[in-house]
Amino acid sequence: MNFLAKLRKIQRKNESLLCIGLDTEMSKIPEFLFKWEDPQYEYNRRIIDATKDLVCAYKLNTAFYESVGEHGWYTIHHTLARIPEEIVTIGDGKRGDIANSSERYAHVFCSDYEFSGTTVNPYMGKDSVDPFIRRRDQCAFVLAVTSNRGARDFQYLSVKGKPLYEHVVAAAKKWNTRKNIGLVVGATRPAELRRVRSLAREMPLLIPGIGAQKGDLESAVRFGCDRRGELAIINIGRSILFASSGEDFADRARDKAIYYRNLMNTYRDKYFSN
Repeated sequence: MNFLAKLRKIQRKNESLLCIGLDTEMSKIPEFLFKWEDPQYEYNRRIIDATKDLVCAYKLNTAFYESVGEHGWYTIHHTLARIPEEIVTIGDGKRGDIANSSERYAHVFCSDYEFSGTTVNPYMGKDSVDPFIRRRDQCAFVLAVTSNRGARDFQYLSVKGKPLYEHVVAAAKKWNTRKNIGLVVGATRPAELRRVRSLAREMPLLIPGIGAQKGDLESAVRFGCDRRGELAIINIGRSILFASSGEDFADRARDKAIYYRNLMNTYRDKYFSN
C-alpha cells in the first residue's frame, strides 16, 4: 500500500487528523515508572495503548531518544513495535546531507526503524532527499514553512519575486514522481499554510505548532486539509503527552486526545461537509 492510501485509510477509520508527538522527555516521566527497565518506553506504551484508536499518526522526534545514548535506539524500536501497523509513524529528525551521508541517515530511518515517514531538510537539494523517497510506502516530509520564530530568517527571503518557501514547494512537487513527498507547514503560519495547500493540493501536510506553540487549530484544519477534508496530519505533543504528571497520565492524555480529535472533526464538518 502506498503512503497516501495508508494515510487516507487510517484517517477514515479513526475519523482523525490527530498526530501525537511522542517527544518523551526523561525529566518529565513520573517517578513511579523508573522501576521499569525502560521508563521512557513504558511511558510511550501507556500513551499509545490509551490513544491508538484516536489518531492517524504518531511522530517521534528522535532527539529525545538519541540524547539518552545507545538505549534510545532500543526505545525507538520497542515504541514502533507497539504502534499498530495501520497507523502512520513519522521519524522527526530533519535529516538532509550530501548524498552518501543521506544514504546512511535514510538507512536508519527507512530500513532500520521503518518509519512510515521522515522529516527532511531540503537545503542541500534533491540528492539529499532522494534516499528517503525510494519506497512508495514511505513519505519524506520536506520542511517548507516551520513554526519556530527563526523561520523568517531564510524561509521568507524573496527569490525571483517569491518567498523562498514557495520555491521549496515547487521543487518538492517536481520531485514527487512516486507521490510520496509531503510538506511541513507550521500551524502558527495560517496564511502560508493556505498558500502552500493551494500550491500542493494533493500532497500530505505535516502541521506542527498546536498546543504549546499556540498555533490556530481551526485554520490548521481549514487550510491544511485537501478538498476531501483529509491529508492534514496535525501534530500535538506536549499538550497531550504531558497532560498529567501523575499516575493517571495516560488517562488524561486520552481525554486530551479525544478533545482535540473531536474539535478537529467539528471544523472538518464546518468546512468540508458534503
